[in-house]
Amino acid sequence: MMNDKSTILIVDDEVNICELIRLYVEKEGYKAVIATDGEQAIEKFKSTNPDIVLLDIMLPKKDGWQVCREIRGFSDAPIIMITAKGETFDKVLGLELGADDYIVKPFEPKELIARIKAVLRRSESKTVSDSDSSELVFDGLRIGKETYEIYIDDKKIDMPPKEFELLYFLAKNKNKVYTRDQLLDEIWGYEFFGDSRTVDVHIKRIREKIDVGDKNWQLKTVWGVGYKFEVTEK
Repeated sequence: MMNDKSTILIVDDEVNICELIRLYVEKEGYKAVIATDGEQAIEKFKSTNPDIVLLDIMLPKKDGWQVCREIRGFSDAPIIMITAKGETFDKVLGLELGADDYIVKPFEPKELIARIKAVLRRSESKTVSDSDSSELVFDGLRIGKETYEIYIDDKKIDMPPKEFELLYFLAKNKNKVYTRDQLLDEIWGYEFFGDSRTVDVHIKRIREKIDVGDKNWQLKTVWGVGYKFEVTEK
């Protein structure tokens, strides 16, 4: 949720950086929680349930990638990765692990706050827009938005949050073709990541889980364009 009491978990092994970010965000009305290593980040996340995470990549005990992966195992809270200037940031890995944005140190306070507000705003609007349609039902397939559960012929299919959201979005807009860039923008929210390969990877993983072959729907590649969830009349 985005309001003046939103909680931000700041994760960086440099205490002075944490305190500087705390000053920035508290000045904007947010509540700040600090962690200085990867293990502490997971503990603080579980105990405070923050609205957004600012997560440095280079951390002791568990690095930012591992922390991001673990958080995504039980929460879809927005995550902004922090990388130092000169470090190679793997955009595809960031997207695949579920990062929503990234920012490079040193950064201007205005840029940081703008990114936090943008990510929170998008997270809130997605929650509002999805609340009106909680379940999609097709031939032998049920997709429950509120529960993040998928059933094929009453068998539950496990799927990470971003794979689920991609499938749900395409199924909700059945028979409509979307380009990879459109899907990046709709599901991850930021075109500047600029690498559409992650969409292909997610589509491949989804197909491996739901492709049963005897239904009137399929996750179809439209060559040269993108993807669609195609439903045909039986």
